[in-house]
Amino acid sequence: MTDWPILSTVTFLPLVGVALLLLTRQDTSLGRRNILNVSLLTTVFTFVVSLFVWIGFDNSNAGFQMVEKSEWLNTGISYHLGVDGISMLFVILTTLLMPFCILASWVSVEKRIKEYMIAFLILETLMIGVFVSLDIVLFYVFFEAGLIPMFIIIGVWGGKDRVYASYKFFLYTLLGSVLMMLAIMAMYWNAGTTDITLLLNHKFPAEMQTWLWLAFFASFAVKMPMWPVHTWLPDAHVQAPTAGSMILAGILLKLGGYGLLRFSLPMFPLASDFFAPMVFTLSVIAIIYTSLVALMQDDMKKVIAYSSVAHMGYVTMGTFAANTQGVQGAIFQMISHGFVSAALFFCVGVIYDRMHTREIAAYGGLANNMPKYATAFMIFTMANVGLPGTSGFVGEFLTLIGAFRANTWVALFAATGVILSAAYALWLYRRVVFGALEKESLKGLLDLSLREKFILYPLIALTIFFGVYPAPIFDATAASVDLLVNNYEAALQAAQSVALIAN
Repeated sequence: MTDWPILSTVTFLPLVGVALLLLTRQDTSLGRRNILNVSLLTTVFTFVVSLFVWIGFDNSNAGFQMVEKSEWLNTGISYHLGVDGISMLFVILTTLLMPFCILASWVSVEKRIKEYMIAFLILETLMIGVFVSLDIVLFYVFFEAGLIPMFIIIGVWGGKDRVYASYKFFLYTLLGSVLMMLAIMAMYWNAGTTDITLLLNHKFPAEMQTWLWLAFFASFAVKMPMWPVHTWLPDAHVQAPTAGSMILAGILLKLGGYGLLRFSLPMFPLASDFFAPMVFTLSVIAIIYTSLVALMQDDMKKVIAYSSVAHMGYVTMGTFAANTQGVQGAIFQMISHGFVSAALFFCVGVIYDRMHTREIAAYGGLANNMPKYATAFMIFTMANVGLPGTSGFVGEFLTLIGAFRANTWVALFAATGVILSAAYALWLYRRVVFGALEKESLKGLLDLSLREKFILYPLIALTIFFGVYPAPIFDATAASVDLLVNNYEAALQAAQSVALIAN
């Protein structure tokens, strides 16, 4: 394990699949099967290899592990990879969801299947690269490059308004990232390095921290997305193909939350403390407002999309509570939301493939002829609500505890989101699944196929397992979270001491 560049292997292994796909013809039925099989086997093998990252990870070590470093372009910028307890879990989540995305596209994507699979495999490499980068320039390259394949996936294989949605997604996220690039340049001029491990220990001046924090926040807030820069997300979800929505909600939204934990909180602690009330306000508005908006939707994907914005509000709230419970809860919420939201979007895709509509009014009574589907949809709906015994409960509960320790009013208002989430989620489920099976078009629908079971059943198992036994996630993140919180508190105490001396 010590000599094996495992992080480089996991990161770039999907590109091996891309190379094989480039050599495969797609103009025959055999060629299509070969493309699908190569894509699936590549993602499965990448997931298996990524498990060695978790197996070889030392939970007691708060620092970065499995580090790889070499000079890059002879510019002082290095090819520097490593994982800690926070980033390691996101690597596993990414590689876990990708095979399900390939399976979700098995039947629904009919045109340009080779290009579609190539876009997904390249996207996998870029997403993993974000989580393992330990050089801020390398991080930025992976972070920005990930826009391109997602832009193509929405713009080529999306719905009727796919071009509008893809450009809106691209321009929103690109605009915020331009500011982050300027901040990275300023950090290099001040610290003389782009190495994240050194930047974490560098003390930026207080005034500079303010501007750097705002620049990074502009990028990460759009990516999550936070209210009020969330408007690109419902359009992107509605127009994206099913697998595109799965990976967008499951992983791409988490890049912003990961960035806050990796950069904003540890590198700019004074600014984070100063802007925490603003983040709390935006988080509470996101939780309440987007939940109410979700109640007014007539498209199933839009309900789940606005639900994602509300759930990311818990993430930002827990992160800037800046205590152990809040940060642990934020990480757990992102991991849980990763597979729960992906499963919910797939549940929408299951009946969309049969009926070719996402209008809620077109359904009703599916429990009568699709009981397995109704059961799976129910479990993920309950997890989305935060029912105890599901993974959705653990993250929300911890973020609320963390927020309560930081500000009781924030926790009080955020807790109303639990009630509102139950309102829109159960309202959606009742209208789609319960009631009499009266519509003739629904009476011939078949229950879950074997392929669909292969996608939903493992995600059900994870949702219940981590809801009942969350220890594996907490054990992996505990040391890194403690280090982050302790350093944050130490930086604030040092600043307060300096201020007292100056006065």
